[in-house]
Amino acid sequence: MKKTVLCAVTAALALGLCFTGTSMAKKVDKGAADLTLESTIDPAKKAKPAIFPHAKHQETLACGDCHHSVDADGKKVDYVDGQKIEKCESCHNKAAGMPKKLTTFKEAAHANCKACHKATDKKLGTPKEKSMAKCTVCHPKKK
Repeated sequence: MKKTVLCAVTAALALGLCFTGTSMAKKVDKGAADLTLESTIDPAKKAKPAIFPHAKHQETLACGDCHHSVDADGKKVDYVDGQKIEKCESCHNKAAGMPKKLTTFKEAAHANCKACHKATDKKLGTPKEKSMAKCTVCHPKKK
């Protein structure tokens, strides 16, 4: 009888610790499921916003595949878990002294996103008419 009670108490404690551990685990904010990316620095320029399925990209990419920061000298620093994600435009703007072809949010996004989409097309053997690198993939036409 003592063994049965002891086993039951041990099992109850173990289960209790398991559930406590999962409920106390830190939840990571992975951002919105879908984002609309658009320039806010110069609203006079009517750049077409990009619709970005953030959650869908998170299924196949690591955060560091897109996100990074810069050091005091303005050099790119790879993403580390838990790093605060800043708006791309906080660095990718004409005043920040970024390298050519990365001086605006649009240039940086096109460099990163289009390159990845083209590489994915090539890897998957996607036919040209279904290419992920077409403008309308990110910039859908208004209905």
